[in-house]
Parts: sequence; C-alpha cells; structure tokens
Amino acid sequence: MAAPNPIDGFEIDPAALTFVGEGLQRPECILAEPDGSLWSADARGGVVHIQPDGTQALITQHQADSFAAATDEEQRFVSGTLPNGLAFARNGDILISNFGTDRLEVMTRDGALRVLVDEIDGSPIGKVNFVLRDSRDRIWLTISTRIKNWMSAMSPNVRDGYVALYDQGRLRVVADGFGFTNEIRLDAREEWLYVVETCGRRITRLRVAEDGNLSHRETFGPSDHGAFIDGIAFDSYGNLWGTHVMTDRLFAITPDGDLRILLDDDRNSAAGRALMEAFAQDKATPELMLACGGTIAPWFASLTFGGPDLRTGYIGSLRGTRIPAFRAPVAGLPMAHWTS
Repeated sequence: MAAPNPIDGFEIDPAALTFVGEGLQRPECILAEPDGSLWSADARGGVVHIQPDGTQALITQHQADSFAAATDEEQRFVSGTLPNGLAFARNGDILISNFGTDRLEVMTRDGALRVLVDEIDGSPIGKVNFVLRDSRDRIWLTISTRIKNWMSAMSPNVRDGYVALYDQGRLRVVADGFGFTNEIRLDAREEWLYVVETCGRRITRLRVAEDGNLSHRETFGPSDHGAFIDGIAFDSYGNLWGTHVMTDRLFAITPDGDLRILLDDDRNSAAGRALMEAFAQDKATPELMLACGGTIAPWFASLTFGGPDLRTGYIGSLRGTRIPAFRAPVAGLPMAHWTS
C-alpha cells in the first residue's frame, strides 16, 4: 500500500505564520540554502540576502529606485529593472530572469552583474519570467509573452509564451504556444517538465528527452483552476505546490491530480471574482488586477521549501515587503543546488 499523503487534512493557519525580512521590494522569487539563509529577488536591481539570524543585505551592482518611486501603480510593475525568477549556478553565482529588462542576467554574490542572454535567433527574447538549472547544469528559461507591457498579455486569447533551453552557450526554443508561461519545475527524476500557464489557468507538463527536447504535452491536475497560477514547487512525496496570484491562495496538486487549497487569503473576494469574470470576456484591466490581493503578502507569487530539513515553506509575492513562512508536513524536493 502507498504511504498516506502527508498533506491529507493539512491547512495553513494564518495566525501561525511567521515572517522573514523587512523593507523588501517585490520579493517575487526566493532561493533557500541548507544553512538557513535566503536570497530574495528585489526590485532595487538585485537580491536581498537574509542570514539565518535575520540580518539582511541588499546585493546589487547599481541600486535602482524606480519601483519604490513610481507614482503610477501600473508602471511600477511593468517598467524598470524587475528581478523575477532566481536560480543558483553551480559556482554559486545567481541567475536572474529580469522581467523588466527582458534578459537573463548572472550576478556574483558580491553584486557584479553581466548579461548572459537577451535575444534569441537575432530577436528580442521577450518577457523573461523564470529560470531553472537542472542537475546537468542546463538552464531552462520561460518567456511569458513577447508583448512589452505584460498586463496587456493577460488575455485568454494570447498564446505567445515559450520555454527555452540554454545549453553550451546557445539558447533555443523547446516548446511554445503557452498562455503566459510562468514558473517551471522538473520532477525528481527530471523526466517531466511542469509548466505554469498563468492565462491558461492550468499546469502543463512535457516529457524531457535526453537532448532537452520536449514532447507528450498534457495538462496536470485541473484543466482550469479558475484563477491565475504563478509559482510551483514539488515536495518529496510528489505533491506539486503552487500559488494563485492576485487571488492569493496556496494550493497543492497530489500525484493523482487532485487540487487541495492549503491557504486562502482572498476568500473569493468581490475583487477576485470581478477580475476572473472580466478575464473570461477578455476584458481584464490593470485596474481590476491592482484591486486584488490579500493582507498576508499581496499577490502570492511563489513557494520555496527551505530550512535544514526542507520543511519550512516561504511564500514570495509581488506586492509584499516581507516573506511569510510556515512549517510543512513534508519536506520539499531538493533543488539542483542543494547538494552541489
């Protein structure tokens, strides 16, 4: 008999949440290390390193103030430097998918920054969203859309997102036609790549061939979450955890494809319903999006497992200034950097 799923009956008590960091700007993605330290994407142009004792330091080559100084809320989230997805290179450098500058960057831990790639086949790369390194040191990249203002791509009819693979100095498209490609994860054996389609409101998976090509495309879990999905992460049992952005829920999909809501900071609010109803009619606007969000860390964006036992969950967000944390009933699946 299969072991019981450790998330059976599990829900996160909002009152039991603790918080890490302070004064963060757009902590969209979080990396954790075995010593308990965290690295959080930050809209000032780099990352914030948070030590296990809570001390923190902004690491960036040039500090930007465009995010904090913006007087137009839409422009705050679509322009300037917007570090988004993060991954560790094998040597410890930080790979940054910059959603504002539309390029994949690499930064040393003391802030020296260089551009790794900003075009594909001679054309602009598009809205670079997330980056993932696998155990073979290949770099997987998601491009949400080729539309400059990503809010204009929040449509059920736009399918120009793609997944690219950067291997031995070359970037190539390995799958396309996605509805706003967002975070991606590989399963424990790196046999399947799981792809968030934010505007498809679903998670798609594809089988990974030896050469990195992708095939056998299929939906994993519900065909429509009825909400925008942003980040995902596996636990060691095989559950795929994730976030519903703007409507601010944390969910998990079991290996059998069942959806479980583990934390709901939106409670089906009027603003969330209005946004989803407008989206179904292709009438979602920045104003409707900006009206959404809970109180814990508005616009849940990602989920990271950390702590020495990988059982502390950290929630990244687009509009929060600190990182909520909780204890999970199961350890997360170690990422490629955990033992390398």
